[in-house]
Amino acid sequence: MSANDRPTGQQQTGTYDSAFLRACRREPVPHTPVWFMRQAGRSLPEYHKVRKGIAMLDSCTRPELVTEITLQPVRRHHVDAAVYYSDIVVPLKAIGIDLDIKPGVGPVIENPIRTRADLDRLRPLEPGDVTYVTEAVRMLVQELGSTPLIGFAGAPFTLASYLVEGGPSRNHEHTKALMYGDPQLWADLLDRLAVITSAFLDVQIEAGASAVQLFDSWVGALAPADYRRSVLPASAKVFESVAHHGVPRIHFGVGTGELLGLLGEAGADVVGVDWRVPLDEAARRVGPGKALQGNFDPAVLFAPREAVEAKAREVLDAAAGLEGHIFNLGHGVPPTTDPDALTHLAEYVHTQTAR
Repeated sequence: MSANDRPTGQQQTGTYDSAFLRACRREPVPHTPVWFMRQAGRSLPEYHKVRKGIAMLDSCTRPELVTEITLQPVRRHHVDAAVYYSDIVVPLKAIGIDLDIKPGVGPVIENPIRTRADLDRLRPLEPGDVTYVTEAVRMLVQELGSTPLIGFAGAPFTLASYLVEGGPSRNHEHTKALMYGDPQLWADLLDRLAVITSAFLDVQIEAGASAVQLFDSWVGALAPADYRRSVLPASAKVFESVAHHGVPRIHFGVGTGELLGLLGEAGADVVGVDWRVPLDEAARRVGPGKALQGNFDPAVLFAPREAVEAKAREVLDAAAGLEGHIFNLGHGVPPTTDPDALTHLAEYVHTQTAR
């Protein structure tokens, strides 16, 4: 089943004809749909209020809290889709990897994975490992009604980079050393992560998510030839494994201007574009048959309103000839963003594109 077929299932009855899902399927829309990566969280005072005193990973395991945080930007900004509040390392924590998310740093792995023996620590993810995800998604689908919920997961390369480096990395020295120095171990590592990621997305889709996004945050560190040889097979495995659900699949990475065609080739229905490549040029690189998502520079949100509107207009003009377009940022919402700037941006795009 493709993303253009009407899937069966209760979760699709109210969301199938939403502007967001229509854009994913490259169908006519009443207006350009808008959502913002990292819209659920850091920039919202109501988020900080409900999460006060609760560690990041703990907050991801509390269905009522996940539901509230996921709904907050939908209420405030009137975006066209909600994105499930979680973190890309949640499935790794769920299978027993010793990690924590340290404020101001990010995910930190106690014992990095760098040898073949270390692979044994990456067991398959079972639905019973993340029952809190199933519960939260079901609660959200009920609350959201006709607004689609986007499930998400980290892509195998980005998860591997965290695991191998032991945390965030600027140059990915250990990751690339393993990828180049032991290609078979690298391939086996990414394959295991593809299985874990696929299972995590399956749980979200089966509980009611209307679409899924695969975040490959660090893959822009690679050259196209290295991506094709050492990363694309694992990402393609993830997209193929969830294809039978018939929900749109989005693929996003940062600094991936040279990889856009390959990101689409991996199997996504929608390719996310950061702010470095105009959408009309991105469409040329990706090729026909894919919708695009993006690509407003998040830093512009700190400029005066007139500048925000002018930059949004540039994005919309570049998207004018696309088969399908979902307005989003070229990366996540910065933590210090004024929430009113996001609310106004969503309203501006809706008004300017009303058909």
